[in-house]
Amino acid sequence: MTLLWTIATRVTRLGTILGGIAIAMMMLHVSFDVLSRHLFNSPLPGTLTMVTYYYMIIATFVPLAHAEHKRAHISVEVLTERLPQRLQHHLQGWMYLATGCVTGLLAWRSATDAMKAMKLGASQVQGAETIAVWPAYFALPFGAGLMTLLLALRFAAYLTGRSETLETEAAA
Repeated sequence: MTLLWTIATRVTRLGTILGGIAIAMMMLHVSFDVLSRHLFNSPLPGTLTMVTYYYMIIATFVPLAHAEHKRAHISVEVLTERLPQRLQHHLQGWMYLATGCVTGLLAWRSATDAMKAMKLGASQVQGAETIAVWPAYFALPFGAGLMTLLLALRFAAYLTGRSETLETEAAA
């Protein structure tokens, strides 16, 4: 389980780096588009499509598992913080399963849609350009699938009583 956690951690880091690259590329692309529009009166073709179908999607969904890995998702603990520590621990453990089921369903459904888009060769026409957008459809199943894997590993660690040691063993 530690090896799988280590691999998932590395893939999560790679996804986070890809998300950062997408943000940088979006910034550069939009900046060059604005410069081209104002200096040469000719915007870059496909900017809107690239920003909405690639950069934003990749920046949002590929690093989705990063927040789970860092335990940085938003949580409201109005009631649970008042519960005994032992009960909080068990509640958190079972929430890994519940959340994993939701993200697993999201990964499965979005993968189905991505496969359909790939078979159809989904594309967008912007001006005289036709830009294939189907590859971007795989960002959501990738991010949600990776998050599901992390949650499944955390749930397995909870069930085996290794919740505290999973991440420390992987780091060592």
